[in-house]
Amino acid sequence: MMIELRDGERLDDLHRNGFQIIQNEKLFCFGMDAVLLSGFAEVREGEKALDLGTGTGIIPILLAAKTKGQHFTGLEISAVSADMARRSVRLNDLEQRVEIIQGDIKEAGELFAPASFDTVTSNPPYMIGQHGLVNPDIEKAAARHEILCTLEDVVRAAAKLVRPGGRFYMVHRPFRLAEIIRTLSQYKLEPKRMRLVYPYVDREPNMVLIEAVRGGKPRMTVEKPLIVYKEPGVYMPEITEIYGY
Repeated sequence: MMIELRDGERLDDLHRNGFQIIQNEKLFCFGMDAVLLSGFAEVREGEKALDLGTGTGIIPILLAAKTKGQHFTGLEISAVSADMARRSVRLNDLEQRVEIIQGDIKEAGELFAPASFDTVTSNPPYMIGQHGLVNPDIEKAAARHEILCTLEDVVRAAAKLVRPGGRFYMVHRPFRLAEIIRTLSQYKLEPKRMRLVYPYVDREPNMVLIEAVRGGKPRMTVEKPLIVYKEPGVYMPEITEIYGY
């Protein structure tokens, strides 16, 4: 299907099922964190999944390519990003499996029925307030900083919308790990699985992947480290496999 690109937009190959995604280089483009989350999250055959803060729809589209989930919904507050996501869904002929809803994570409990998803995912803003440099462009700033929603907003929405026994998957920064675990526990999302991501084997981790289960029993598995680069510009084999190269 041919999709007309608008000013500043480009088509990126996702290396999965021939899928492509529309992005605008003037706005926020997806990064490795979204791809790694799509490799960490589990959506089983016949399940329904929701992605909170979906941006241009990268996570629902990748999960539709990688899993046998029945249906994927992406919630995005930005009208521009939601429009790009919808056009990417049409471009990949995924209208029967992927739906993009424009709306606020803080109002997600009113947009969807409680406990209506088997899996919820999110790649939320990492930075608190003025931590780090804040981009003057609101689209880019909101993707990185907690301007439009907080960690608690995301966890609260996930806890309300995932079914009992359902799974919540999130990628975040290790420096907020204590806060993340406290917030998950506060909303009865029990951390069950965690994996730290290291840029190189001798560096500190710069990402953390977490799985939590609504109403789960206390017991968490810490998986082996995920190392991104063997050397500058050369991915480790597991990263290449996740990307689908």
